[in-house]
Formats: sequence, C-alpha cells, structure tokens
Amino acid sequence: MLEKIFQLKRNGTNVRTEIIAGLTTFMTMAYILAVNPSILSNTGMDKGALFTATALASLIGTLVMALWARLPFALAPGMGLNAFFAFTVVLGMGYSWQMALTAVFIEGLIFILLTAFNIREAIVNAIPLPIKHAISVGIGLFIAFIGLQNAGIIVNNEATLVTLGNMADHRVWIALTGLIISGVLLIIRVKGALLIGIIAAAFIGIPLGITHLPEGSFISAPPSLSPIFLKFEFSKIFTLNMLMVIFIFLFVDMFDTVGTLVGVSSKAGFLDNKGRIPRVKQALFADAIATTVGAVLGTSTTTTYVESASGVAEGGRTGMTALVVALFFALALLLSPVFIMIPGAATAPALILVGLFMMSPIKKVNLEDFTESIPAFLTIIMMPLAYSISEGIVFGTLSFVILKTLTGKLKEVTWMMYVLAAFFILKFIL
Repeated sequence: MLEKIFQLKRNGTNVRTEIIAGLTTFMTMAYILAVNPSILSNTGMDKGALFTATALASLIGTLVMALWARLPFALAPGMGLNAFFAFTVVLGMGYSWQMALTAVFIEGLIFILLTAFNIREAIVNAIPLPIKHAISVGIGLFIAFIGLQNAGIIVNNEATLVTLGNMADHRVWIALTGLIISGVLLIIRVKGALLIGIIAAAFIGIPLGITHLPEGSFISAPPSLSPIFLKFEFSKIFTLNMLMVIFIFLFVDMFDTVGTLVGVSSKAGFLDNKGRIPRVKQALFADAIATTVGAVLGTSTTTTYVESASGVAEGGRTGMTALVVALFFALALLLSPVFIMIPGAATAPALILVGLFMMSPIKKVNLEDFTESIPAFLTIIMMPLAYSISEGIVFGTLSFVILKTLTGKLKEVTWMMYVLAAFFILKFIL
C-alpha cells in the first residue's frame, strides 16, 4: 500500500530510508514543542495548552503535506513568526493574544484563496533558476548558523554581533562530539548517520547535566486546549495597525515557505529544467490549511520547516517521510517528556551538517555571469546575516531585476518579477 501511495521505487527510496529520514527530521525540529509554548506563553497564553496546540498543528499540517502533496516536508509553528506574534503584536503593540490569533486566522484564509487562484504558485515559478539554487545554499548557511547557536559555539557579541562561545561550555563539546560521530558515520556511509549522532549526543549530555531525564512517568496525557481554542477577537480587525500586522504575517510566511520549498526541493533534485516543484500547489495548500487550523487550535503561524532538509539529506524523497514526522508528533502528545528532553546541543550537529549538504546547488549557478552571480550571492549571504529566509529572497530578487534591467537583459525578467520587485520595495517603505 505504501508503494502505491508514495511510489517509493520510482523515487529511488524505500520504507527504511523514509522512516529514518522522517525520524531525523522530527528530531531536528522537536525543539519547537518546548520553544513555541515558551515564547507564546509570554503573552499570558496557557503554556500546557500551547504544547498541545503546537503538536496538533504540526501533526495536521504535516499530514496534509504527506498525503496530499506527497513531499518530504514537515510543518510546525514558525520560529520568528511566533516571536513577532508575542513580542511585537502583543507585548509591543498592545493587542491581546486573541487579536493576534485572529490575524493569523485571517492570514491563513487569505493564503487559501491565493493558493486556490494559483497566485502563490505563480510567485514560486517566477523566481529565476539561479536564485532558486542560491536559496538552497542560503538556507544551508542559515540552518548551520542556527545549529552553531544552539550548541553555544557561536554567541551574541555587542562589538562584533557574533563571536566564538565559551569553549568550556558542556553544550559545545556535546555538539562537537555529535558532529564527529555523525561525520565519521557519513564517511563510512552508515545509514541514519545524522539520527545516530543526535541520539549519541543526547546520551552524552545526561551525565553532563545538559540532557535532563523526565521526572516521573515518560507517558502523560496532553494538556487541555480549552484555554486557547477558538479564542478569536474580531472587534478591531479593520484598524490600520491590524492590517499592517496581517501584511507582515503574510509577507514573512509567504517567502519563508517559498524559500524552504524551493531550497529543499533544489537539494533533493525535485526541480525540473524550468525550476518548477512537483505538486507545489498542494504543498502550498498544506501550509495555508495548517496556518488556519493552527490559529483555531491556538498557536501562531504554521509553516514549512527548513529542518526538513535533514530528512532529505538522509534520503527522504516522498510523502512517507512527512507521514513518519506526523506520526511522531502524534506520539509526542503522549510522550512529551521524552521528546522535550532532547537538548539543542544534541540536534545541532545534524543542522550543521545539513548546511554542508545544502551547498551543492551553488555549482549550478553561472558565477561568470554577474547579473546572476551577484543576486545569487546576495540571496545566500543575507539569509544567515539577516536571520531570515524571506529577506534573502528579497535582496536576491531585487538585485536580479535591477541588474538585468540596467544591462539591457529585459527579456530575462518576467512581468511577475517586476511585480515582486515593486512589492518588496513597498515592503521596505512601509
């Protein structure tokens, strides 16, 4: 049955590979089960209910991706978007968390309409192939940077923005040990190298006090959703500030999702000779549905996760990878203490190595043509430095349009690219 649904042989994979890929993806993104409730609870939302909402939104979104789009991508409430929800919209602008949830719900409905009328698909297809390959590389640097931060290897610094962390920190050595273990296993071609590295690093962290074993039972019923379920507030949705909030949610989610889909698809070899992603409309629908359902459940914007690249790196090529991720999110509802105990230092090696794996599409960019290599470079470098996939796409797209136009290569710029460029400039002005 799995072969019939996911066409494993046709995609050059098998059940074992897909299971390992799904588990690897889940392990690299399971931190969201602890981090999302922690961030959103600053607004006064119930932390226990937020855990359940996070797991359910991730489960539903990833399940839609698995069974409808049949692509190896997982979804969960997006990092950055949850911080914007909590610290800007609620704590900064003074809106209630119920109003912020309403904005996310409206965003999801708008995305469903944009996807139904093929507008989001047109945007994906409009991005030039060199930029698409550059997005993969930029995402690789971005998630490697996240991994280095999670391990404490790279830390904040007022003078230079970032600097080397405290090498006496146990997290650093746990991550470096996991990196060596995974690296050796990759070299000798052991399947599941990234996953083994995560598990080994987590066990090493136990005597060092970094991995905290659950107190009491490993099994617990999920907390009730009732404090945050369907808590919408429509009284102020037509204010200018609210329109701006919805616009920012739309913009960041739109191009984070587009960037992740394009970048990971490029690495997986899904793009055709025109740079198109198979079943991209269904993938975008999965994202839109997950955001809408997530708002109903009581969490911030749910989006396609860049950590999906870790599963692709392990050989995941079909929706079965996503199905395995969804099953683990379901299991997490009952085994939350087990999954929450995995520290960021243990998953950091997988993210760092995935950064390496994502570099290969740079070979497909014509570095001798500066109208393509400069936009590609800006796309790549701005993602980790601006800490945003969407900003990398903005800088790459704008420079592509400007350089092609000023050098007389107008035929290489589609009308949709000009529309996107105008939209990005408007975004900067506002």
